[in-house]
Amino acid sequence: MSNNYEKRLQGLQEAHSKLIERPNRREELGNGVYERYQYPILTGQHAPLTWRYDFNRQTNPYLMERFGINAALNAGAIKFNGKYLVVVRVEGIDRKSFFAVAESDNGIDNFRFWDRPITMPETENPATNIYDIRVVQHEDGWIYGLFCAERRDPNAPESDQSSADAQCGIARTKDLIDWERLPDLKTPSPQQRNVVLHPEFVKGKYAFYTRPQDGFIDAGKGGGIGFGLADCMENAVIKEEIVIDKRVYHTVYEAKNGLGPAPIKTSEGWLHLAHGVRNTAAGLRYVLYMFMTDLQDLTKVIHKPAGFFMAPEGQERVGDVSNVLFSNGWIADDDGTVFIYYASSDTRLHVATSSIDRLVDYVVNSPEDGFRSEHTVNTINKIIDRNLAIMNRQNDKQYHQMKMH
Repeated sequence: MSNNYEKRLQGLQEAHSKLIERPNRREELGNGVYERYQYPILTGQHAPLTWRYDFNRQTNPYLMERFGINAALNAGAIKFNGKYLVVVRVEGIDRKSFFAVAESDNGIDNFRFWDRPITMPETENPATNIYDIRVVQHEDGWIYGLFCAERRDPNAPESDQSSADAQCGIARTKDLIDWERLPDLKTPSPQQRNVVLHPEFVKGKYAFYTRPQDGFIDAGKGGGIGFGLADCMENAVIKEEIVIDKRVYHTVYEAKNGLGPAPIKTSEGWLHLAHGVRNTAAGLRYVLYMFMTDLQDLTKVIHKPAGFFMAPEGQERVGDVSNVLFSNGWIADDDGTVFIYYASSDTRLHVATSSIDRLVDYVVNSPEDGFRSEHTVNTINKIIDRNLAIMNRQNDKQYHQMKMH
């Protein structure tokens, strides 16, 4: 038994180290807007062995996994003390999610979880499940975490054990280790998910991007991505929500949409990454899309490319909830590189890289949605016409050069 135990322990440790230390490789060519990478940066198997196994031979002689980790997904992200940190939604096999920090030196691979998950303080009304944290370094000096705090719907009958109530939980920290829990955000909407804090004060107030919902799943009359102001964070109350990016029929965001991470400030405007949801015969499909708002008026969308920015491809389409991409974290580095952390199919966490310049180019210069098939064909024809004009000029130039010789 002792030899088997030692052999199994060594095998587990070697396999775990090999997984964590595996170099990530950039995929070739791509679409020019961003680069995907070959491997996910985190999965359930990346979780430390000390979380999953009891190493006491007396209580676990067969070295069984005592607490399984099902998934590592939707992560907030921040550059902190020179490290690339993702605050990951980790889901145990008991279906409960919690937050844990993983760090990397380069933002691409070798992500390692910190020794312990985050111990998030509770409010007087404890949440059953917490997930999808947005991590924002605010100009007031605090790092805030905004996340979904889910509780069973108190009005649901005993026979209904699936109806839920979602609200925006708020916590703050200075070091990502010790967190202070604040009261949940209060808004005019019955439920809130995918709430994001703007990193700067707006008219001396805290600005929030919201997602008003009538129910836990269906947006109801909730019109899209909202915006509102609160006087403080210690008891954050939004009295009025303005929809700044509404849902539209027959688009990638017709059923639901919500902001991902906090926007990135550029010379052209605020860059936003969001998710859009539409229903299909195979179920809901989640994709990512982008838009830009005015530097002074955050409620004014000034650029918005048609369709999705990123959608699930290949193995990304398969998982616990298939055909889903979701992002709630990105990091803009000092050199202009942007690390986009996104999850696929509620199972694993990936990274894609781009740059401020490329993302601004994409958002500003890509065609917008005309919301009709005719407009789509007209857009393509305009691109073809411009390309034909360029090709004709090149042919004319070559012809004249040949005549001169």
